[in-house]
Amino acid sequence: MSTKKTKPAISVNEIKDTASTPNKFPIIGIGASAGGLEALEQFLGNVPDNSGMAYVVIQHLDPTQKGMLPELLQRISKIKVLQVKDHMKVKPNCVYVIPPNTTMSIFKGILHLFDPVEARGMRLPIDFFLRSLADDQKEFAIGVILSGMGSDGSIGIKAIKEHNGIVLVQEPETAKFDSMPRNAIDSGLVDIVAPADNLYIKLLSFLNHIPTVKSKPDIDVKDKSAFEKIIILLRTNTGNDFSLYKKNTVYRRIERRMGIHKINDIYSYVHFLQENPKEVHILFKELMIGVTSFFRDSPVWEKLKEKVIPSLIDKLKTSSALRAWVPGCSTGEEAYSLAIIFKEVLEKMRPNEGFSLQIFASDLDSDAIDTARKGLFSSNIVADVSPKRLSRFFTKTEEGYRINTEIRETIVFAQHNIIMHPPFTNLDIVSCRNLLIYLDTELQRKLLGLFYYSLNPDGILLLGTSETLGIQSHLFEQVNTGMKIYKRSVSRLIPDQFDFPSSFSRAKMVSIENRIPDKTIMNIQTLADQLLLQQFSPAGVLVNENGDILYISGRTGKYLEPAVGKANLNIFAMLRPGFQNDFAMAFRKAVMKKESVVLHHVKIGTNGGSIMINVNIHWINKPETLYGKLMIIFTDLPPAPAEIPVKKKGKNTVSVRELELEEELQHAREEMQNVLEEMQTSQEELKSTNEELQSTNEELQSTNEELTTSKEEMQSLNEELQTVNAELQSKVDEFSRVSSDMKNLLNSTDIATLFLDKELNIRRFTNQATKIFKLIKSDIGRPFTDQVSNLIYPELADDAIEVLRTLIFIEKQIPAKDGRWFNIRIMPYRTFDDRIDGLVITFINISDSKLAEEELNETLQGYRLFLNSSTDVIVKLSADWKIQEFNLAAEKYSGKKREDVVNQNYIELFIPEPLRKKTQKELAKLLEHAKNDKIKMQVISAGDKVTEVEWSVNVLFNNLQIPSGMIITRKID
Repeated sequence: MSTKKTKPAISVNEIKDTASTPNKFPIIGIGASAGGLEALEQFLGNVPDNSGMAYVVIQHLDPTQKGMLPELLQRISKIKVLQVKDHMKVKPNCVYVIPPNTTMSIFKGILHLFDPVEARGMRLPIDFFLRSLADDQKEFAIGVILSGMGSDGSIGIKAIKEHNGIVLVQEPETAKFDSMPRNAIDSGLVDIVAPADNLYIKLLSFLNHIPTVKSKPDIDVKDKSAFEKIIILLRTNTGNDFSLYKKNTVYRRIERRMGIHKINDIYSYVHFLQENPKEVHILFKELMIGVTSFFRDSPVWEKLKEKVIPSLIDKLKTSSALRAWVPGCSTGEEAYSLAIIFKEVLEKMRPNEGFSLQIFASDLDSDAIDTARKGLFSSNIVADVSPKRLSRFFTKTEEGYRINTEIRETIVFAQHNIIMHPPFTNLDIVSCRNLLIYLDTELQRKLLGLFYYSLNPDGILLLGTSETLGIQSHLFEQVNTGMKIYKRSVSRLIPDQFDFPSSFSRAKMVSIENRIPDKTIMNIQTLADQLLLQQFSPAGVLVNENGDILYISGRTGKYLEPAVGKANLNIFAMLRPGFQNDFAMAFRKAVMKKESVVLHHVKIGTNGGSIMINVNIHWINKPETLYGKLMIIFTDLPPAPAEIPVKKKGKNTVSVRELELEEELQHAREEMQNVLEEMQTSQEELKSTNEELQSTNEELQSTNEELTTSKEEMQSLNEELQTVNAELQSKVDEFSRVSSDMKNLLNSTDIATLFLDKELNIRRFTNQATKIFKLIKSDIGRPFTDQVSNLIYPELADDAIEVLRTLIFIEKQIPAKDGRWFNIRIMPYRTFDDRIDGLVITFINISDSKLAEEELNETLQGYRLFLNSSTDVIVKLSADWKIQEFNLAAEKYSGKKREDVVNQNYIELFIPEPLRKKTQKELAKLLEHAKNDKIKMQVISAGDKVTEVEWSVNVLFNNLQIPSGMIITRKID
């Protein structure tokens, strides 16, 4: 019989080759609780002996019992099952089981055991291990959540997803207890959901369909094109542009989705996205994975509490507010942590000076914002929040822990795109932790400049432990480098202008291919030299648009000479005689038209002679640093050949002509000189006018900058108002739903209820209350004591005031004038934050109960009259032999009154001590067999006489037909 080669080993090897990490193999953390043994057996039963992976089982075990789980799992497992010992190294193809009453973590592939410090019932060993597994193994971490109660594991899988690991969950319908699987699925981070016996097969299929071409900078042209198509689909369907996110991060998320759908080719995945719009949104959610927790990186929060926030509060004026912004807040844990820390510091430092906190918490994911607004967190937060803070700032509910109102009201949550929308301004703190690591360098630079703009002077910036300032380090001072705490500096360099794309504008696509980045060179000399060497070799000068010389290259003494008088490095003042006019016209043309102008065969005078040159005036467009400058190049021409004199006839005539030409030339030169002088005068006037215009322009620029700043502040204020409005609208909608639910609930109970304020004015009433009080809608706000009712209860107002005073509820049964009876309960009205804000009075109609009570009393009276009229001795006993009825004949026979014997033990009163056990045994036998019979007993009668008489025994039964007592009778002769 042929054996099939198992694919897991191949899959794991592919992972190893791709990661290029020696001695690395996947480690699967398996979390289970109640009902988990069966699920573990189903999962491990499918694991072959050469899977190439290690398995660590974390189960909620009884700390008082010896661990038997390894022996139970070894029966069905093909690989070795070990109970973990401290400092045990994890090896592939083994199962490791946590011992009872321990907490376990992993570091560098070695398991470490700890004594649990949490109280029993508060421990979260699955979360603790999965978080350490994610930190230690990164993308080689795999989390599996099986059957169990509670929500342990839901935080751990978030950490695994943050490090690009894989998460599998048992299908809740197949789990004996579905709480743990459902909480994991609700997190939205699960890759595979399947029955326990199918999870391992699904995992293999997932691993084998991960594309062999892993994420790397060198994405080929075809993949690059498909990648860009996916970015376009995301932008079109969600309105969010991921082109500025790190390509490797986005590509890894795409590969993961391809693996889930068993798609090997990225082009096929593009078609899949086009045909399945829901997949686009799922991919968007995959990219929006927000991994956060309360007081993450606790040393950072301690530093904030001890140093940073106290220093900010010291600078605040009385009754002022500290403003903070938490971009990328996810589900709100970090924003709430900041509010709690501020509250603790304020209570310690200056509790009565009216300081307040306003936190703007924003995120791109609307679902995360909705979760954050609710302020409701699972019980898993006990791993991150101390018991003191839990009791001080949270309220325990059936669903978990709800943040208290005093903290919730300090935070405004809003969906906000940090790239597209205006930022919040005038901030004291910006906490942007572990967001920049997902963005490319260019976007990081822009966002840091944006934070600089948003912060007040000396404002605080918090970054994640893996994030740096990069080239924007001049904008912030270091407060604590290791904890990534920075302070806004007073920088002389103004941050670059921000050019963020709108939601559907095409952003500049950065090439994924390798290229050598342009080096930023700030030295003008170096740039000029480099430009001359590349394009020009002759002597030249670099000037600005006014002709001021910035740099001289080569020997220019033949063309330029220092001007007489005060030192002047202007090209027009330093030109040698001969071509100043032509040069000025050519220079102006080059500046106006932004083009190169060449002067050919220019004759200039030198020391004792003249030379012919070409002058090239080159207007510079690139590089950007030299934009608007001009490069003037001087090129010597070879001397012209000497002319051979020609003998001419009519020498006198020639001489006269030469004189005429010389005179005309002289005259032209004089006119030109006059024009030049006039032009120079006009130029000086224009220069003076230009200076005045420049001064006016500077004033206008200053005014424009102020208006721009005001506009930006108004835009920011408008954004804040829109955010607050959205928050308030959300609250109004929520309150409307709660109000409707409450109204329907109160009316469905059929209980008349009055809600009163502290002044006993009517705040609300149910429909049933109108049948007791003559109430209409306009009575809301009026004193309820003015209302007419059918109750015979004149003390109602006094009792209500007494409850407000003592806060102790009062309950009474009160009749009405029409014969009805009501059970009236007056209770204090407590608000959500445990303040007394009035009363709640309920009126429960108990008329039927009262009628039944009267009928029962009549029946009891007739029953007792019947007993007393009988001449037989009749005694009713309970199952524990206590006397319940004792008629007159029994009183006469025993010589004891009914009042003295009721609820007393019959055997101890009337049976002689030596016979008590025997008699009790006989009676118990009759009671046990539910048998009516006769029994002879020696009893103590009147006068302490002991007589043996025969008694008739009749067994009594309750509603369940179980014997509950008996009646014994004796006839009197």
